[in-house]
Amino acid sequence: VQLVESGGGSVQAGGSLTLSCATSGFSFSSYCMGWFRQAPGKEREGVAASASDGRLSYVDSVKGRFTISRDNAKNALYLQMNSLKPEDTAMYYCAAGFFLVDKCVPGYWGQGTQVTVSS
Repeated sequence: VQLVESGGGSVQAGGSLTLSCATSGFSFSSYCMGWFRQAPGKEREGVAASASDGRLSYVDSVKGRFTISRDNAKNALYLQMNSLKPEDTAMYYCAAGFFLVDKCVPGYWGQGTQVTVSS
């Protein structure tokens, strides 16, 4: 199983980034896929989830700014991030797991990609 994130970087507040997660080694379309983030000194939190049945969910702090999407044909997950804020600065992780209530419970993790937003 492999999950490889890309697309992180440094942007100014108000800017945009798109994260990608390339996967292999598991049945991508059958899994809930999610994006998580962890800022220094804080716990890892779920940002967005895409269930295998099409349900989507977002943490309140990113609703209206971030969009999660998946391409089952390419086994890929994306996170479009707009109107970025300094508080979005974190390491962002892609994960695969099962959907429970409104989030992915992860079983597989990527290595992470850093997003830094400056004011």
